[in-house]
Amino acid sequence: MRSENAPVSSAPDGVFRPIRRNLRSRVTNHNALLEGVDGRSATARRFRDIIAALVTDQGGLDRMSEARFQLIRRFAAASVLSEAMEARLANGEQIEIAEHAQLVSSLVRLAQRIGIDRRLKNVTPHLHDYLETVDAEPSSDS
Repeated sequence: MRSENAPVSSAPDGVFRPIRRNLRSRVTNHNALLEGVDGRSATARRFRDIIAALVTDQGGLDRMSEARFQLIRRFAAASVLSEAMEARLANGEQIEIAEHAQLVSSLVRLAQRIGIDRRLKNVTPHLHDYLETVDAEPSSDS
């Protein structure tokens, strides 16, 4: 995660200081999907895939606030639940239509908050990096 936005803790003197990466949760460090979930089930993989796709749509993890990332996690959870309900429906089982409608409504509201438009990631090199690559290239004048 980005160091300038690292989680902080309150010291006894009331000053907020960054928490070292090795003292944070595996979930906070994005090394675990959820606490106590190994991530190998089909549902966990789908949950992770939805999160990854939405993070990409938002321009990458480094361009998002923690609040937006948490909304994306909630969106992914609701999506997985609604997909499971739809699979049961497609298999001829009865589903609670009010529950499905409520999930869909929640998804719409979350999508509006997250934003449904893709955000382009800035891939323009910094001037310093560009000049270094130009200086490193062999000259075609010789």
